[in-house]
Amino acid sequence: MSTPSATQFYHRIVELGLLEPAEVEKAWSEVSVRDDSYEGLARVLLRKELLTNLQVDRILKGETAGYFYGKWKILYLIGAGTFARVYRSVHQESGRIAAVKVLRRRHRNEPVQVEQFLREASVGMKLRHPNIVAINEVDPDPRSPFMVMEFVEGQTLRELIHIRKKLEPLTSLSLMADIANGLKYANSLGVTHRDMKLSNVLVTAQGRGKLVDFGLAALSDTSNEAAVADCPNARAIDYAALERGTGVRKDDARSDIYFLGCMLYHILSGVSPLTETRDRLARLNVSRFREVPHITKAAPEIPLNIAAVVHKAMEVDPQQRYQTAGEVLEDLQLTINRINAGDTQTISRIAAGKQESEPPAAETEGADKTVMLVESKIEFQDLIREKLKKRGYRVLVISDAQRALARFSPEEEPPADCVLFSAPELARSALDAFNKFGSDAHTAEIPAILLVDRKQQFVIRNAKVGPKRIMLAMPLKVRELRTALLRLIK
Repeated sequence: MSTPSATQFYHRIVELGLLEPAEVEKAWSEVSVRDDSYEGLARVLLRKELLTNLQVDRILKGETAGYFYGKWKILYLIGAGTFARVYRSVHQESGRIAAVKVLRRRHRNEPVQVEQFLREASVGMKLRHPNIVAINEVDPDPRSPFMVMEFVEGQTLRELIHIRKKLEPLTSLSLMADIANGLKYANSLGVTHRDMKLSNVLVTAQGRGKLVDFGLAALSDTSNEAAVADCPNARAIDYAALERGTGVRKDDARSDIYFLGCMLYHILSGVSPLTETRDRLARLNVSRFREVPHITKAAPEIPLNIAAVVHKAMEVDPQQRYQTAGEVLEDLQLTINRINAGDTQTISRIAAGKQESEPPAAETEGADKTVMLVESKIEFQDLIREKLKKRGYRVLVISDAQRALARFSPEEEPPADCVLFSAPELARSALDAFNKFGSDAHTAEIPAILLVDRKQQFVIRNAKVGPKRIMLAMPLKVRELRTALLRLIK
């Protein structure tokens, strides 16, 4: 369209109902050089925030619709997806700010897309939770359907990761706890999300997480590969592939948990756990889920208790996965508390593959100190005894965890300055003894170390760690053990 004159620009603004004539005339009076170009008037209106760049661009294109939806005036674009656009908007009467989500024009003549859009709005209207973006209004007119949503000052998690690459462990856990909390609430109302991904998590200016875009329809026929592959939503294909490959119904709530785990994996490591491909049939291959590298390989600095949560959330077998969002939330909160209970050095020592600094090489670093090893495997008993004795430690060996606890009496001096509970062989008995050792009043101040195999996810999740209670990963590095003993035994 030809460039309008200032007069034509003025009339278009008024005719569209964007401003009152008096407002435009006042702005026009402030144009330094009065000519017939629209540019000077546009600059003043933009500077005074009477118009936005989006509105000016549309006026110049000659567009006559899309400036208002109901009582809401569109200000600028804040998000765009395959099916819809989201605009920051202002209510003409109250001045309230909201996000207005509008179905794209090309989908308005497609009954399936209109139905899905309205389903999302209908589902969202039922949900009222601090960790879910609220939907407050919906206009079902199929010619131009829209919904009015809570406006969140912040950015999507996808945008945040694009900038920061990955997040600190506690920040990651806190955000995913928010999301699990919102999901738990939605599930209590019989609602699943079906589109869990970074772009559907909004991070507020205060650092809280909010879920958006509930209500994505499950694919009606996951047995038809061609029909599934034709779906325009890539995550919907992922859901279908996971559920079909594991033999569960198409709307299984545990599928949301798997993809919550994917998000936690991504923000901790900076990489997506699933191989990305544009081949939609390739996305249907269940091997994509089975071949995900363990989080400790993608991010070896991650504490083992966090890795355990990620691993369980992303179990391909749905029976081994967390069964509810409430279980995920409970473990996330527990892990946050555990990390806060110990210092950074303690966290780094239980991280998979983390190398410790070389401890002092003094032959007598363990002089006058006694270590008790609770281990049933003779070869490992001999190895630890030999290595620690070289450093001056006295080593007591007991093969039974309960007998080890019985050696510590409230009426007697403790027989050891630190106890090593070895879980690879003793498993649950070592875990229970380690936790009891930390909770009993007469042993709570005595340092203890739980030796764990990285595959012992139950042990890792349930170990009660703290400043004097740490875990070390097997296979054990002797210098790592020596460093831990030096720090724990004062």
